[in-house]
This record gives sequence, C-alpha cells and structure tokens, in this order.
Amino acid sequence: MMPIKLSSKKKMRNTLFITFLIIICLIGRLGYIQFIQGGELSSMAYQQQTLDRSINPKRGTIFDSTGKNVLAVSSTVETVTVNPGNIAKENKEKVARVLADIFEQDYEKILKKVTKRSSIETIAKKVEKEKTDKLRVWMEQNGITTGINIDEDTKRFYPYSTVASQIIGFCGSDNQGLDGIEAKYDAELKGTQGAIRRHTDARGGEIGEEGENYVSAIDGNDLILTIDLSIQSIAEKYLEEVCIDNVCTDGGNIVIMNPQNGDILAMATYPNYNLNQPYEAYTEELKQNWDNLEQAEKTRSLQAVWRNKAIADTYEPGSVFKVITASAAIEEGLVTDIDQEGQFCCTGGIEVAGVRIKCWRHYRPHGSESLRLGLMNSCNPVFIGLGQKLGVQTYYRYLNKFRLLNRTDVDLPGEANSIFLAENKAGPVELATISFGQRFEITPIQLVTAVSAIANGGNSIVPRVVKQRVDSQTGEVQDIPVKTNGTVISKETSEKVLSMMESVVAEGTGKNAKVAGYRIGGKTGTSEDGVNTNKYVTSFCGVAPIDNPQLVVLVTLYNPTGEGGHQGGGVAAPVGGQIFSEVLPYLEVTQGNEEEVEIIEEIETPDLLEKTIEEAQKITKENEIELVIENESEELDKQNTIVKEQTPKAGITIKKGSKIYIKYE
Repeated sequence: MMPIKLSSKKKMRNTLFITFLIIICLIGRLGYIQFIQGGELSSMAYQQQTLDRSINPKRGTIFDSTGKNVLAVSSTVETVTVNPGNIAKENKEKVARVLADIFEQDYEKILKKVTKRSSIETIAKKVEKEKTDKLRVWMEQNGITTGINIDEDTKRFYPYSTVASQIIGFCGSDNQGLDGIEAKYDAELKGTQGAIRRHTDARGGEIGEEGENYVSAIDGNDLILTIDLSIQSIAEKYLEEVCIDNVCTDGGNIVIMNPQNGDILAMATYPNYNLNQPYEAYTEELKQNWDNLEQAEKTRSLQAVWRNKAIADTYEPGSVFKVITASAAIEEGLVTDIDQEGQFCCTGGIEVAGVRIKCWRHYRPHGSESLRLGLMNSCNPVFIGLGQKLGVQTYYRYLNKFRLLNRTDVDLPGEANSIFLAENKAGPVELATISFGQRFEITPIQLVTAVSAIANGGNSIVPRVVKQRVDSQTGEVQDIPVKTNGTVISKETSEKVLSMMESVVAEGTGKNAKVAGYRIGGKTGTSEDGVNTNKYVTSFCGVAPIDNPQLVVLVTLYNPTGEGGHQGGGVAAPVGGQIFSEVLPYLEVTQGNEEEVEIIEEIETPDLLEKTIEEAQKITKENEIELVIENESEELDKQNTIVKEQTPKAGITIKKGSKIYIKYE
C-alpha cells in the first residue's frame, strides 16, 4: 500500500505546483495588461465605445485685392447620418422611405443602410437646410428623436463662377483644395475639424447618460489676393474677345503684374470654366457631345481647362525676348549709345557657323541701324550679333539673373520650368537663336517676371497672388512680405531699354498698343509652336507708364488662325492697348501726356441676369454700353429669352462704351 500513497502524494504535489504556476502566470498577465497595456487598451475601448460625428469647419474666405469682393466662400449646409442600432425595428422601413423621398435617393439602398449592423451610415452630404427642415418636421410628427443625425456642414461657393477660375481652383467633396489657391493654401484655408462624441455599444446604441460631447470646429483663415476683380474682368473680357475673333485654336492667356512689388493683378486664361461645376462641360460644343464621350476623354478635356497655361505651359517667346538680349548687351557695355547710327547693319541675314539665319524681312533688308531702330524693326541680325559678342557664358549668366533658368516661385501649384539647352552644349547657332527668342521655351510668368525687372529699375521680384492672411480666431491681418532676388541690371540700363520699348509702341511693330495720353512701351513677338507644326504663338508684352512703370502686361495667344493673321503687332498688340486704356484710368495713373488723355466716364456694370434680352438691350443702351449676345441666331426671341450669364459681372467698374457679353439658355 505504501507505494500507492507515495504516488498519490507525488501527484498532489505536482498538481499544486502546476496550479501555482498557472496562478503566477495569470497574475503576471494581469499585471502586464493592467500596467503595461492599460493605457492602450483603455484608449481602444474608448474608441470602440465612442461614436464620433465630425463637424467640418468653415473654409476661409478668399477676397480680391480690395478685401471687399468675395471670390470664394463657404456656405452653411447640413449632412444627414443614421445610427441603425438606435432606430426601432418597426420604424426602419418608414425611416428609409422618408429619407429616400426627401433626398431623392434609391429606397432599397437607403433601407440597406438603415438595417445594417453598423454604428453610423451617411445618407446625404452637403444638403440645403430646406430639405433637412422637412426631415426635422417629419421626425417631430412621428416622435423619432434618436437614430437620425442632422449635423452642420459647409459647402464651397464661388460667387463669380468663371472669373479667375484657373487661379482660384476648387475643392473636393471633403472640402479639400484640389487646384489653384485652394490647393496651394489648403493648410491655411481648411481649418480644424470639430466632433460630436457619445458613448455607444457595438450596434450604435447609447451607453450611460453622459449625452453628447461637442468639440467646436476651428474655421480656416481668410486670404486676400493681389488679384483685382475689376482688372481680372477686363483681362478676361478682352482675352475671350480676341481668342474668338482670331480663332485661337489653343486659347490664350493674359498676365498683368505690378513690377514694383510682384503683385499679379490679373491672370486670365481662355477658355475658363465654372468653379461651381468644375466637372461639367465648359463650352457649347462640349455640352452637345458630353454624354457621348468616354470618361478618359472627359478627364483629359477637364484637366486641360483646369490647367493654368500662364504658369504650367512653356512656349517660344519670339521677338519679345530681344529686350533681354538688349538689356544684357547694354549692361555689359557693348552698346553705350542706343541711338548711334550705323552701329548695326542688316543685309537680310547673318551667317553663323556655316548656317545662314535670315531676318524676318530678308526680302527688304533694314540696312543701317542703331540699337533703338533694331528693336523697333525687330531685326534678328542685330540681336544675333549682340549674342555673339556676349558669348555663351555671359549670356547664360544673365539668363540666370533674370530668373529664366529657374521657376519664379509664384505661389500657385503646378509651375513649370523653362527648357534651355545646357550651357556646355550651347554652340554658336544655339546662342544665335536664343538671342532673338527661339529654340528654347519659357512660361509666360517667367517672361513677365523678367520684363518686370527691366521695368522697376533692375530688381528681380518674386511674383505673388496672395498678399495677406486674416486669422479666423483673432481677426488679425498679416501681410505676406514681398520677396526679391537681387539686382539684375542697373537703373541706367533699365531706363535705356524702356526708352527703346516706348519707341517700339510709338513708331515700331507695337504701334497698335498706343493709348492716347499715356507713355507706353512694349515689344511684339511671333514664334512657331513647335517644329514644323504650322502653328504659331503670338504675343505682346507692354509696360506703362514708361516714366514710372505700374503695369507689365503680357498677352499670349496660341495658334490664331483668323483673317487677322498671326503677327504679334496685328493680333496681340491691340489687346495690350485695350487693356492699358481701361486699367490705367482705373488705377488713376495720370503720368504721361495728360493733355492728350481722353476723359471717359466710368460706371458700374448693371445686373442683367434673369432679365429678358430686350430688357438687357434697353438697360445697356441707357448706360452707353455695348451688348454682345453670344451665339445669337435669327430665330432668337428677345422678348422672352432670359439672360443667364453676363461678363463682366454686375458691380464691376467699366468705361462707357465697353462691352458686356451675355449668354442665354
């Protein structure tokens, strides 16, 4: 019997030992969970038992340079969600039915959300209060107090719809900026989300009696742009007109910059699009065929119109670039007297490294010329000769100083850089073509920035479109400082080049940009858009007033195919003149030949929307404004057809005799 007893004791001892080990392990595990993982598990439990409904902040408002005109604003809307676990089983079908009816959605899809085993489901985002008020009334009438949530939300709205569309950009459904200023300054504009929190079980039912915890959203900061709504509207008006009249197949752009501080006063692109409907067809031609297009084609078309060509597309600047060559040559002392007769001679062309490069007027050479005459005549051999004397190394040094080898750092997304041959690969022929503006590519914003350095006395300024931010919490206005990149040329050189540019407008190829009473300088340009494409880019860059420049205007037109041809002097220069004639008086610039200034009364554009075309004609006639009806047909019933769009918008300051463009359904 003794062995059996010993065996039993051994088993008991082993059992106790194992039990003790298990207890020790459990205590150890409990301690690990309590002290090591306690914080993490507590946080996880809180997250599982807490239902958050986010509260979107109001996105900051975007104003034009006056601080009065609102270009983008967030309006209050509401978002509707449901907690399926808090809706009684007998109410689910009728809740689904009313939600489907009010928000015009599929009943079966709504019912699936209402009966789903989840804590929260979204029914409708960013709906007008008129609809949610109907839901509130129904809930009160049916005694339903839980399970349906109506939370405040925001929706982006652009009061001027198409104005400055490529600059402002637009937002996605989650209020995130997707393009333009909206994207570049998203961190400033978007604010901080708030939340409504309450404790729930796994099915969304409430736990305890704590109620809801409300965390306020913090609204985004406001931005004040350098863009002036009136100047932007003027630029867009004339750009649309010239692109239509001259059949510019690839559109165009206009940039207006203050050379003293880099402020972009206007940046217009044609065609533009409606910021409130960025995914819709934007031309009458597209609207007719939109539903038949593949999604890939729609996407390509939309991305093309969203693109800000003034900063994202490169082109050959042509003869406008001769002012850069002239500046470098004068600064280096190659030309001391810009009026020295016989310093240059045009024989119709010049031979460079065995290649004969012709002057545009090779059939009737310019003959003996000074540098001033060379610029007025836009004579290629003059500037080829200057390029040869400068040499590759010196010429590229000036390209760098003028910020033509680097991005300008304008505060907009998607800026492209120039395309130049590497300095060590540029031979005599390449240097020759660069010197008169061909066989390289830059962006319009790069050219405007370079010419602004000439206009302001020789200083390189960084262009900008935002000048101030306004703190949403304190209302404090913070100025965004002007940035510079140092001196490019001397003031003396600047004055000489500006004097020659004035002669170009007074008597040379830019004479179509003249404006009575104002001293205006400029340079025209015509270049090929690619090699052997049969397409051209036509441009004009103007500066005014010459004795104290306040504006640099660049007009760039892509492939004009109308009867007016494709020469910069005939197509682009007149647009520059039209812009100067309206913008200079608007800015109250009086320098120049004041006795020649034609005094034209200014008025505010009347509101023509929702009026008949006949009424619009009467109003514009009374105000001495020309009315242009787009897509007018002989069958148009002017007594009953309603005006749906007008450019410029109501309230914009214009001169009598200006045009207002209207569209109808």
